[in-house]
Order: sequence, then C-alpha cells, then structure tokens
Amino acid sequence: MTQPDGSVTWRVWAPKVKRVELVLIDGDRRRNVPMRAEGDGYFTHSDGSVREGQRYVYRLDGAERPDPCSRWQPDGVHRPSSVVFHAKFAWTDRGWRGVPREDLVFYELHVGTFTTEGTFDAIIPRLPELRDLGVTAIEIMPVAQFPGDRNWGYDGVHLFAPQDTYGGPEGLRRLVNACHAHGLAAVLDVVYNHLGPEGNYAGEFGPYYSDRYRTAWGAALNYDGPGSDGVRDFILDNVRHWAEEYHLDGLRLDATQSIFDISPVHITSEIKGVADRAAGPLGWPFHVIAESLLNDVRIVLPPEQGGYGLDAEWNEDFHHALVAFLTGERHGKYVDYGSAADLPRVLEKTFILDGRYSRHRGRRWGASARDVSGDRFVVGIQNHDHVGNRARGERLAALVGPPVQRLAASLMLLSPHLPFLFMGEEYGETNPFLFFCSFGDRGLVEAVRRGRKNDYALQGEVPDPQATLSFTASRLNWSWPDGSPRAGLRRLYRDLLAARRRWPALKDFVTRRARLLPDPTDGPVLEFVRGAEPAALHAYLNLSANPQPLPAEAPRGARLLFSSEWPAYSGERPEGDERREVFPFECLVFGREPA
Repeated sequence: MTQPDGSVTWRVWAPKVKRVELVLIDGDRRRNVPMRAEGDGYFTHSDGSVREGQRYVYRLDGAERPDPCSRWQPDGVHRPSSVVFHAKFAWTDRGWRGVPREDLVFYELHVGTFTTEGTFDAIIPRLPELRDLGVTAIEIMPVAQFPGDRNWGYDGVHLFAPQDTYGGPEGLRRLVNACHAHGLAAVLDVVYNHLGPEGNYAGEFGPYYSDRYRTAWGAALNYDGPGSDGVRDFILDNVRHWAEEYHLDGLRLDATQSIFDISPVHITSEIKGVADRAAGPLGWPFHVIAESLLNDVRIVLPPEQGGYGLDAEWNEDFHHALVAFLTGERHGKYVDYGSAADLPRVLEKTFILDGRYSRHRGRRWGASARDVSGDRFVVGIQNHDHVGNRARGERLAALVGPPVQRLAASLMLLSPHLPFLFMGEEYGETNPFLFFCSFGDRGLVEAVRRGRKNDYALQGEVPDPQATLSFTASRLNWSWPDGSPRAGLRRLYRDLLAARRRWPALKDFVTRRARLLPDPTDGPVLEFVRGAEPAALHAYLNLSANPQPLPAEAPRGARLLFSSEWPAYSGERPEGDERREVFPFECLVFGREPA
C-alpha cells in the first residue's frame, strides 16, 4: 500500500513458504529485494523511491507470482502486478450523503455489455437516464481481475484489482465519483465464496482454501479452519479497500450460502462491522446486501437477536413465484412454484419456502420472515442469473408479451420490498444475456463448454460460452423509440418509481395484505393492499388473459391512480375509462391522490 509520504509498503501473507523476495521489474531490468519476516506468515518491505505503475512480483521459494492483493493487473491475471497511488485521485463527492436503505432502487449492470465500449467511463453518459428513470443505486457485476477480456466476473482472481479492460482503478473511481455527482449510489458485487479457476495463485501463498467445504464452482475459502485468521484478514482488508479507496456505497455478497463459517462471529457479520467503520468518516451509509438461497432471516437480524446484522438479503422466491406462474415453466427450481396462490403469499409473508417442503431440494426449506420489515429484502423479475442461466439467455421480454411484462413490472414496483432491475428490463430489452468467458486454458474452456451443455441439455442448444459472439450478442440495444411498447414500458417504470417516492402507502414496508379474489369469473385476480387507511393503496391484478369484474364497491374516497394498460404505457384502456373491470393482465391501483 502507498503511504502519505509517497513511499510504498508491500505486506504479503505467505505462511506456506520460508522465503519471500520482492522482484521489481523495469523493462528487462529486475531487482530482487529480500522481504522481512514479521511472524505469523507475514513478510514486508518499504521503499520510498518507487513510481506509480511500477511492475513487481513475489518470488516464493523460487517461483514468481503476482500479488494476491494486487491493486492493478494491467497485463492480465498471470502477469506482474502494478503499484497504484490511490491518493492522487481528486474526489469531488464531499457533499454526498448516500441513499437510505428504504430508498434503494437497484439497477444491475454488466460493464462489458452495458455499452458498446464496455468500459467504466462509457457508463457515465448513461447515468442521467438512470437517475431520471428513478434508479437510486447502480449495482455493478463483479469487476475483480479475471482471465481474458470477457467474463461475467464471478471468475475473478485478483479481488483488489478492477478489471484492466474495463478501465482499471482510475476508471472505476471516475464512475463512482460520477454516480455521486448524479445522486446515485454505487454498489459492487463481490465474490467471497470462491476464487476463479485460472490465474489463481493464492493457494501457493497460504491456506486460503478449506479442506472441509466445497462450492459449486470449486474450493471454498477457508474461514474457520487452521490458518483462517489470515484469510479473514484478506477479505476484511478487501472490504475496507472498496469503502476507503473507491468511495463505494455498498457491497452485494455473492452466494452467501456458499460462505461456510462456524466461527463464533460469522465472517459476513464481520464484513458489515468493518464496512461501517471504514465508511463512517466518509459520511454516508454503507449497505451490505447478501445473495442467499437459504431463506434465512438471520442474515438481516441484529447480532443481539442471533443474526448477522446485514442490511438486506435477496428474496428469490418473488421471482420464482411470479415467473413460474406467468410462463408455466416447471423445470428445476420452478417445480416448487407456479400456483397463483403463491403470489399473495410472497407479498404478505416474503418467503414461499418458509419451512415448507421443497420438491426441488427434497426437504423442508427456509424459515418465516413475517415479522421482518419488507425493506430488508430485495426482489426483482430479472437478474443476471435468471436470464444468463437459461440455455439461450432469454430475457422476460422474449418469453411473454408486453401486457404481461407491464403486469410483472407493476407487481414488483408495488411490492413492499426493495426493487431490483436488470439492465435493459425497463424498456423490454430482447437481446439475450448469455453466459460468456475468455479463458486461456484450453482444458478449462472445454470443461466449461461441457458443463453448460450438461446443465442445460433439456432446454436445447447452448451457445458456445467462449465465442466472442456470445459476448457481443449480449450487449444492450439501449433504444426505446417514441410510441413503441418499449417507450411505454419504460414510462411505466418511471411513473411507478416516482410513485414509490410520492405515495405514503408505498413507503410503509410493514402494513400489507394480499389475497386472490373469491369466485373469479374467468381466472385469478389478485387484490393487494399497501399501507394503512385512509392512505392505503388497493391494487387489483388480473392474472388471466380475460377481462374480469372488480368488487362492486371501490374503497371509500378512492379513485383510479394507475393502470398498466393506459395508452401512455402502450396499453388498451382509454384515458378516463374507470369501468369496474380489469383488462387482461392489467394492474389497477385505487387510492386517494397524495397531497
């Protein structure tokens, strides 16, 4: 790390080796510097004459390896690391105060496919469009240095080094600084459950990997075995790094169900504590959000109640229940979902699988979340996994028509949870989001190809993940011509996100009730009430392709505030039409006009 006086201190944890040398590289010139053993496996060296961009490697008992804590890998995962002077960046976000948890609206984007250029800097011109849409936080898919120039990011091996082909450290700082200038928070997706398979040299330094646990992607990190103190320090240093050196507003922790730790204080709880302390001097809240498939509310419960104290967790049940019902798909995980009765349950109780039997898993799954406020859960109708882990990467817009897209968006944006958008869904992007990679190891490439085909054989032909076309085909079209259904859908997202800011009932994350109306004429109709009277909102969602009558009486003093089928959204309901029926796949909202 760089010091205030401009000197550089290298400190590496390498308990597996007896001798570590620092090799400073200047073109063809190399200078080997013995590092001083500190004890507990740490080696250090300081130098006051090093320039920014200095290339270096560590020599471990004869083998040369890049720094596992490298701040920059300008030549890829296998090549030397580079010194970065973080203090040189001129931040302009002194007045930024962040976004409260209850106001978070996430927009997930992949740097490489969000624009044609595929860089951090190329995102910046699009930030005003996202702010005007009503987004309050961009969530950036992982950017830790990965092999090649195409990857989802979950194969990163240098956790401290932003991907060189995206623009490296300076590019990421410019993006975060611009987000704050436009009133947007910046949240980074980080992978603390495993490291990628290529360019991964950490195991040669120390016991980074568990000998007891494995993940679906390889060896699990060692958080609770012999030598785990150094691994925990490595991860906690990474958390501090993102908060202090990049001014981020939060981290999304990938697949926390694969972070195995039986320590008295779980590593995710330590992550939250370290993040809060690191961000404190900056003056804004730091949000730690967990992706979890366990339906376990301990993630968000405070430590005094036996929880980990994180800010929020993903609720995949919302997506699975809605998409399984709308598409009729029942393969894999969708076998546990698909009934119309799941929808009021997920709105009222958050989890479908709250201790009920899961056919997909062959056992009871989850626990009740009924007493936990809805703003502790993140829901969406699409994300990178939902789309990219389909054989052909189809988005929802390729599976259902515009009225159903509008219905799904309405339910998500009216829900008592934090909304999550996947890039392009707001205008019905139809370009796929495929799985893609650019590994250099031929054996690994073939293994990935076989794995994808085996995983998705039942759903048809799988595009080659190593092919450049799989990457370029996944870029956004980023177009919503006036008068098109795309423009209408985007306007619906904008209006309902504005309603979440304006209507008091949509700020109440506790008071809600939902049911299927009894004796529907021709298909199910969902009634959903947010907030307390007299400010409550009453929503009716027709879950069928047939017109349906509504209850005879509207709520006292209520008027029609929203229809997903208004012409402004490319729908079929004429302006001013307040007939007591709901059109096919329409969402109607009644209530009092907010002051």
